[in-house]
Amino acid sequence: MRIAINTGGGDAPGLNAAIRAATLAALKRGWEVYGIKNGYGSIYTDDPFIKLDAEKVHGITLQGGTILGTANRGNPFDMPYQKDDGSWDTRDVSDQLIDTFDEHEIDALVAIGGDGSMSIASRLIKKGLNVVGVPKTIDNDIFNCDVSLGFDTAIDIATGALDRITTTAASHHRIMAVEVMGRYAGWIALYAGIASSADVVLIPEIPFSYDSIVEKINEREDNGQHYTMIVVAEGAKKKDGELVTKGKSIGQQVQLGGIAGRVADELSERTGKESRSVVLGHLQRGGSPSTYDRLISLRYGAAAIRCVQQRDYNKLVVLQDNELTRIPITSIEGKMKSVPLESDTVQTARDIGICLGD
Repeated sequence: MRIAINTGGGDAPGLNAAIRAATLAALKRGWEVYGIKNGYGSIYTDDPFIKLDAEKVHGITLQGGTILGTANRGNPFDMPYQKDDGSWDTRDVSDQLIDTFDEHEIDALVAIGGDGSMSIASRLIKKGLNVVGVPKTIDNDIFNCDVSLGFDTAIDIATGALDRITTTAASHHRIMAVEVMGRYAGWIALYAGIASSADVVLIPEIPFSYDSIVEKINEREDNGQHYTMIVVAEGAKKKDGELVTKGKSIGQQVQLGGIAGRVADELSERTGKESRSVVLGHLQRGGSPSTYDRLISLRYGAAAIRCVQQRDYNKLVVLQDNELTRIPITSIEGKMKSVPLESDTVQTARDIGICLGD
């Protein structure tokens, strides 16, 4: 048996742990293991693979990032390339990917990634590739999966940052709007906001109004609390408003970002209070994974190899009720796990007085 491992999309703490577990579990079965360099973007180069052995994965569980490299512009069905005139376009190189796998006698692919990577995997499955998926995204938005690898570390980092920003907000009597990642789901903002005792949490699932936020600020002022901490998911938007974006590069998803700055400016005008915005950005996806992320990543990686061994292909290994199970990769295509508005976490936020902007 010869398998390949790919890490696609944005990096996340725990990727290396999943690579290590999958590699060691495969080697234990006498298989050969190859990692795809820098996502699918290298698949049509002369040297797309790196052979993985016990020495190459030794000690990488605690490392952030991915030893294989990754890319969020590596969709083989929409691969960017530079034309002769210097302009950029995209082309479908998926057939070349399949040919490369055939030439190297790769029996199965372990695809570690988020919704974008699983969408690619679904299309590769239709071309005859044997795929097993591992859920990776700090956004935690993979449908029918309780927790994806990278999420726990991201909310821990975000919570720590919010704790620090809170002290300076209190010292200067400021409104602080802190933007966190998550794309179109509010998991990071909600969890980190509650954990850090934020006053306002704005998530994509609940369009907000400035009147609601101003009311919360005034309430705090009346109670002698002259600062307000606001956590803003990058995909949050006001009622009847549009997403704030930075544009879109060729072969890449639209980049979200800038909403916290707009919120801070608007609230400063409405309240007369000094405000600042902070964007945590890629800080949330870097560094060593938490204990939980190390464990869940190792579990995912080993489970993927058991899936391959049983020839149970085209499945995504997911966590449901703290047990690993398998679901068809195609079953999550085009779907996203949003924050349930009636969940106990949302109710907790409301019960302890956090304003959700509605």
